[in-house]
Amino acid sequence: MEKYYNECVQNLDYQINELSVEIEDRMQLAQEVIKLLIKCLADLKQEVMKSGFKDEEEEIYFFKKLKPIILSKLICYNAVFKIEAKKPYGGKKVLDEYFSAELTKLKRFYDNNKEFYSYYRTNSSYLDHKYFVRGNYDIVLSLDTFYFETDHSFSTSHDYKVAKILANDRIQVFLEEQLNNNNITNRTNDISLNWTGSKVALIELIYGLNAQGVLNNGNADIVAIVRFFERSFNVDLGDFYHTYMELKSRKITQTKFLDSMREALIRKMDEQDER
Repeated sequence: MEKYYNECVQNLDYQINELSVEIEDRMQLAQEVIKLLIKCLADLKQEVMKSGFKDEEEEIYFFKKLKPIILSKLICYNAVFKIEAKKPYGGKKVLDEYFSAELTKLKRFYDNNKEFYSYYRTNSSYLDHKYFVRGNYDIVLSLDTFYFETDHSFSTSHDYKVAKILANDRIQVFLEEQLNNNNITNRTNDISLNWTGSKVALIELIYGLNAQGVLNNGNADIVAIVRFFERSFNVDLGDFYHTYMELKSRKITQTKFLDSMREALIRKMDEQDER
């Protein structure tokens, strides 16, 4: 299943990148990408119905880690389309109020789901057999009403909620970029630094900083960190989470860049001591 999923995502990312180059209008781009995402999810569902899962662990992994990534993209692009479609005409104040109101909606979702946010963000697993196994829902565990109307052959009680969390991270970054666009432009005009290493190396560095908890006392979201580095170093990291999954699957060295950086720093220190 994971092999089929990875091929599906790889093809999807390629098509999205192609569309991003061809289409500048955000609403038109969102419409086209949404079509791709709906088809991708339909194909995934067909594969699940045909092949199933070898055990409960594989099923949990699919509905907790894999499906939400694609579903989150669908939620995000749909949200961006709606935000752009409803965007009022007016000056900076009008637009700031509009985007701030959209951010408030995200905050409301967080407030209503704090307990599950904590469970998911801390990589807890003691309730996975209820959250991410089909048919094992528990009415006590903060179920959304729409769950009862979903196709339970391809949904669990909380896979959508994970996707919503991931999507909201991206939507938040999008809204904050709209709010801060002018300030960002002014600041980046003063100095320009370009990342000249590999994108994989930068993603490894970002996840290392996130794991160390050194940004915002460990409360900085990975998506926000990625977007900050992209803006600061003029680089597009693409589907960074997929790259991170590839880093995890390395058989020899998972932290190749960080290990190399450590060795380079120690070597430089030694050379300076010898002078």
